[in-house]
Amino acid sequence: MLSQPLLDTQFDGLPLVRRGKVRDVYAAGDALILVATDRISAFDYVLGSGIPDKGRVLNQLSAFWFGRTGHIVPNHLIATSVTTYPAAARRFAAELEGRSMLCTRTTPLPVECVARGYLSGSGWKDYKATGELCGIALPEGLRESDRLPAPIFTPATKAESGHDENISEAAAAAVVGADLLARLKRLTMALYEHGVAHAESKGIILADTKFEFGMTDAGELILIDEVMTPDSSRYWPKDAYSPGGPQPSFDKQYVRDYLESIKWNKQPPVPSLPDDVVRNTRAKYLDAYRRLTGRELEMAVA
Repeated sequence: MLSQPLLDTQFDGLPLVRRGKVRDVYAAGDALILVATDRISAFDYVLGSGIPDKGRVLNQLSAFWFGRTGHIVPNHLIATSVTTYPAAARRFAAELEGRSMLCTRTTPLPVECVARGYLSGSGWKDYKATGELCGIALPEGLRESDRLPAPIFTPATKAESGHDENISEAAAAAVVGADLLARLKRLTMALYEHGVAHAESKGIILADTKFEFGMTDAGELILIDEVMTPDSSRYWPKDAYSPGGPQPSFDKQYVRDYLESIKWNKQPPVPSLPDDVVRNTRAKYLDAYRRLTGRELEMAVA
């Protein structure tokens, strides 16, 4: 029997900064505590069902990648052990351990930094419509899920609500400046190259992923939010890869496919997921975590 998913949080003495689709962010002195809940969103809506332990996967996998990529770019992670958190937070160790991280405060940049090595998702839709992706001309005759001739950088707007939209590098440069965008592109592609190599060594294709960056008060550019999780990436099993259509995945595409199958109109009321879809989605997230990290997920403390 599955444990109950954590859908909402409230910690007396910790001021709530904001609630995202999945993460709740609390102030902790000069730092922030990011709490990954078990909420799941699809088509811009948080669904009526959560996925037990999903937040733990997102949090612990992000911590894994932050640890592996610090040589490429600094990041916001200060600690994941609640014993090192400020005193006001340590009272909530049972809820926070394994699904939270203490982080440096930043001013997030208003663009998503997306790297794509394969043609899928919104990239496939854009290519079918225009033959291009974020202003980049692609070869004719590509199929859905085809590997691109070389990985590409495709920035997107960062929406507080609703769906992010792919934009050209020129449009992104108009938002953050050409010099900063050049840095973001270089870092994005280096992070993606690192992720691709590691995932491939574990029998997994990292088809695409998105990163977020922020500026500290001291003016340092750092990596923030989540890194190469099943929520921010497309992960496909390498041994089942067959271009020409959608791929089996370790991410929430499985949930999107279910919602398409029931002909949901992507408007309220938001549906809940049947138990088998919840179980299968949880299994996919856990499988991705185990394969990528080589370890078991840290569960709740007693």
